[in-house]
Amino acid sequence: MIRRHVLIGLIGALLAGCSSTPEPAPTPPANEAEPAAEPVKAEPLTAQRLQTVWWSWASSAEPGQNPVEDPTGQYCGDSQPFGVWLIAGTPGGSADRHCQVPATLPLAGPAATQVTKDAASCTRFLTAAKGEALLDGKPVQLEKIEPTKITYDSEQGAKDGYSCGLWVRIDPLSPGQHSLTLRGSSGTFHNEANYDLMVVRLP
Repeated sequence: MIRRHVLIGLIGALLAGCSSTPEPAPTPPANEAEPAAEPVKAEPLTAQRLQTVWWSWASSAEPGQNPVEDPTGQYCGDSQPFGVWLIAGTPGGSADRHCQVPATLPLAGPAATQVTKDAASCTRFLTAAKGEALLDGKPVQLEKIEPTKITYDSEQGAKDGYSCGLWVRIDPLSPGQHSLTLRGSSGTFHNEANYDLMVVRLP
């Protein structure tokens, strides 16, 4: 009788081990941090390259879809270059934009900028230029870029000029909601762009 009980217990254990129902996977700790998105690797964003890609982006857009003139952010993601997500001020006045931004890309753009035919004109603009950038309510240092000769794309084709201004560069942002404000002026020119950014992790 004892031998029979032992045999039944052994068969039961073997059947349980061969059950087709898998054990549930362990649940990760609730406070485990999501790994950071790996930034996109691109060629260095020098002052010349930054201004070239920005003026090409701002000057070659389809009529009515210019990111600088965009009042709502409807076109802020159009024709973005590889390796950076560009932001823009306005042609004058203010704009409140809502945009979706990949978590892998740095952001860059001007608080105040101008492209001119000669370096002297750009220097005059830069001498009078003032600006600020706020990320989530905190100041971000602006980079003063002296007149730089560039060749950029426009609706009329390639153009040569000198670009200068007060620019901001921001490392890739963490996924979630962020705010960014650009303000700039020079002489009678004043502009302000308020960005409501939803930073997302792309598949």
